[in-house]
Amino acid sequence: MILALILAFSLAVPAFAAVEDTGFSDVDANAWYAGAVIYCREHNLMAGTGNDQFAPENNLTRAQLAAVLYRIEETPAVTGTDAFTDTPDGAWYHDAVLWVSQQGLIGGYGGGLFGPNDSVTREQMATIFWRYAGSPAAGSENTFADEADIAAYAATAVDWSDSNSIVRPVSSGTFAPKSNATRAQVADALMNFDRTQQTVPTAPTKPDPTPSEGGRVLIAYFSATNNTEGIANHLDAILDAGIYEITPETPYTSADLNYNTDCRANREQNDASARPAISGSVDNMEQYDVIFLGYPIWWGQAPKIIYTFLESYDLGGKTIVPFCTSGSSGIGSSAANLYSLASGATWLDGQRFSGSTSRSAVETWVNGLGLTLTPAA
Repeated sequence: MILALILAFSLAVPAFAAVEDTGFSDVDANAWYAGAVIYCREHNLMAGTGNDQFAPENNLTRAQLAAVLYRIEETPAVTGTDAFTDTPDGAWYHDAVLWVSQQGLIGGYGGGLFGPNDSVTREQMATIFWRYAGSPAAGSENTFADEADIAAYAATAVDWSDSNSIVRPVSSGTFAPKSNATRAQVADALMNFDRTQQTVPTAPTKPDPTPSEGGRVLIAYFSATNNTEGIANHLDAILDAGIYEITPETPYTSADLNYNTDCRANREQNDASARPAISGSVDNMEQYDVIFLGYPIWWGQAPKIIYTFLESYDLGGKTIVPFCTSGSSGIGSSAANLYSLASGATWLDGQRFSGSTSRSAVETWVNGLGLTLTPAA
């Protein structure tokens, strides 16, 4: 019995360690794709399959990849109908398929078929990312040992993918274009693609009206996966400001943030009256003239806890500078939808950052705001 207990414990340790290290029990921290899975989870590019599972070796379907791209773009509203007979109204992927088809990212097979449950091949994956990037020039043309197996429609995309290190070969000199793309391979390609899209933010023009000179500044932020916290820390180092983390009274768990399910975050975002409670409050809010307000993007908008924060104080006469973190899309309407919650405040144009944005890039943005700020006491 003792031996059995020891053996059971020893077998259980790796799964626990995987969850602690990567967030998923089936993703070992030493796996070649572990860094990509962590990156996609932290940047809201790709979620797990539930129960702390990522299913790295499973194939990704065409509908699932459509949903990934659609979610990255903050699920924009779609109108009209698609031409496919196998994507019924009401299907969980319907809007995503309609959007990707309208954007020319994923087409059908002909005969009115999209094939939502078919696996994505590696050459299809490269082509979809290439189209998503705007169908750029291929760059250098490397020859794979299985070059002849690459479909004509995917040839330029595979060359572009290889020259930009998006979809890595399965082995030295072998691309395996007709093989199905696993979830691990898609996560790796998503991470590589997202990094190629990151640019230094463009400094906006000086706002009008200009806030009062010498405004004392507060950095208030909510961060569920530490991405927004990183930007807030950059701002703190740049501005020597007061800093306040908006902490939920009931912390968000990984299950609460599993966007593929009816999770807490989804329910809150879909409830106009949701106002998650905050633990603690800002001391002496009246002393601050300028507030940098940070948050992640959840389904295209600020989390509802930001609504709670804004409604908890009299912010009249203050200047609010929003900033957000997301996988790829801009700040969009997320800030504009907050304006009415801070009556009498002046809002400046906000900025979107990736979680890995450098301090110098954040400083470029701050310097372009045209603010004169007083360091924290």
